[in-house]
Amino acid sequence: MSERFFLETPPADGRAVLAGDEARHLIRVMRASVGDAVELFDGRGHAWTAEVCLLGRGQVELQLVEGPVVSDADEASPQSAGRPLLTVAAALPKGDRQKWMVEKLTELGAARLLPLSTARSVAEATPSAVGRLRRQVIEACKQCGRNTLMEIAEPVSLAAACGERQPTTLGLLADPAGLPAAGVLTAQPACMLALIGPEGGFTDDERQCALDAGFTAIRLGPHILRVETAAVALAAAVHAAAASAVA
Repeated sequence: MSERFFLETPPADGRAVLAGDEARHLIRVMRASVGDAVELFDGRGHAWTAEVCLLGRGQVELQLVEGPVVSDADEASPQSAGRPLLTVAAALPKGDRQKWMVEKLTELGAARLLPLSTARSVAEATPSAVGRLRRQVIEACKQCGRNTLMEIAEPVSLAAACGERQPTTLGLLADPAGLPAAGVLTAQPACMLALIGPEGGFTDDERQCALDAGFTAIRLGPHILRVETAAVALAAAVHAAAASAVA
């Protein structure tokens, strides 16, 4: 059994406990038996190999066999692997496109998704929606082998997002009229903050707000991209630039 499970509560005395959805999945879907080996991760960069030792009605107890280990260099310190910490601040698209965007940003190593409230937003980041997206991060981490959870932050206005940019943070504004992304991304700062507008784009005032805050407008190709496509394309470009820089 090679399934990965998210461990909310840190292990103690060589034992770990799965509860809630993770326990139900292991018991009902995977039909685990005592002695089965599974992989656990805590969302903070650590992973363990463990064996099932007790199956309860709503929880599973496991004995740690190996770990904790950090499976990827960028789990504990993204900078140690030459990868900047990337925050994607995006106006959420509608429906299942949100889940797809979160899944792919998780796979590409983005550190944080900051839902934006803009003049032309089409989807509201309600508490229930944010909760669903956080669950999607866990599912994506289980699938792709990532041991750190991408943070889904509380929604903010564009002005508040712009205010988060520190002098050492490279601020990027996705804009069809911007500079080619490849040239801008040759710089590899420790942190990046990228702004992605809604389906109707940022208003002129919002665009100017970002430029006044020190953001650089970049274009991601010759065509108009959907929100989720732009977010993933930008994260992939950052990922590729970081890989080239350390090659």
